[in-house]
Amino acid sequence: MIGLLGGAFDPPHNGHVALADAAERELGLSAVVVVVVADPGHKDVHCPVETRVALAEAAFPDRQVDVDHHARTVDMLREGRWHDPVFLIGADEYLAFDSWKEPEEVLRLARLGVAARSGYAHPETTHDRVLFFELEPVPVSSSEIREKVARGEPIDGLVPLAVAAEIAGRGLYRG
Repeated sequence: MIGLLGGAFDPPHNGHVALADAAERELGLSAVVVVVVADPGHKDVHCPVETRVALAEAAFPDRQVDVDHHARTVDMLREGRWHDPVFLIGADEYLAFDSWKEPEEVLRLARLGVAARSGYAHPETTHDRVLFFELEPVPVSSSEIREKVARGEPIDGLVPLAVAAEIAGRGLYRG
């Protein structure tokens, strides 16, 4: 069973890494593929896809990193690169899942692996294609990291060391 962790990864952070690791362990996944969305339809990106792929490869050195050229998850899944994958999301994203493009089609093409905060009730669902797993929250966001870098503040402990080195070496997010 393959997990897919999709996102802009602008930049990837320790929360992304923790989610991939927990999903693989808790759901018994054979692998997690990191899918960098080239042009997300729902948010602006600050770096070109090639840079974000390099950052993702630095964050996930032992995982496959692919590029998705579709703006919406359902369109990527329709391409059929993976058979019945588990698409990984956080509980906050799951609460907005009904607003996604064709959510029922997403669930037909993939199962959802939803990272729920450890010790808290899972969001309600009656759908058998939604799998919950526990994740200790990692309070960090990509926007927070970009803001810290722009202000010249350290990002130690927020991103893997290799990602911090890539950001510094490429002079990313400096404003």
